[in-house]
Amino acid sequence: MPGKHLFEYAVIRVVPCVEREEFLNVGVILYCSSQRFLQTRFALNGDRLRAFAGALDSDELEARLRAFERICAGRREGGPIGQLAIAARFRWLTATRSTVVQTSPVHPGLCEDARATLDRLFEQLVS
Repeated sequence: MPGKHLFEYAVIRVVPCVEREEFLNVGVILYCSSQRFLQTRFALNGDRLRAFAGALDSDELEARLRAFERICAGRREGGPIGQLAIAARFRWLTATRSTVVQTSPVHPGLCEDARATLDRLFEQLVS
C-alpha cells in the first residue's frame, strides 16, 4: 500500500465586499512537501459571479487567479514570489489579506496522490 503524505490546502475565495464578509469559493490551492507538489485549480462561473457580485471585473479577477498559477509553478513568470522555495510560495499565497481574492484558513490532511486530492477537493468545495 502506498504511503500517506501530509498535505495542506486552502480554498480560494472571491470576496467582493470585504466588510460584508461574504464570499464565493472559486478554487483550491494544495501543497504537499513530500511530493514536491504545489498547484491551484480554479473556475469562474460567470452566472454565479454576476449574481453574487455583478460589479466585479471578471477579466481582472481571472488575471489575479492566473497569478496564483504562475506563482505555484515557481518559474520566472511568477515574479519574485515565484522564485521562492515551494513552502514559502504556499505560505505567501495563503497569507491573510484583505482583498477581493482571499484564501480560507489552511487545513491539513493525508493523501496518496496530491493531484487526485486537489481534484477531489475542488469538486467538493467549488463545483
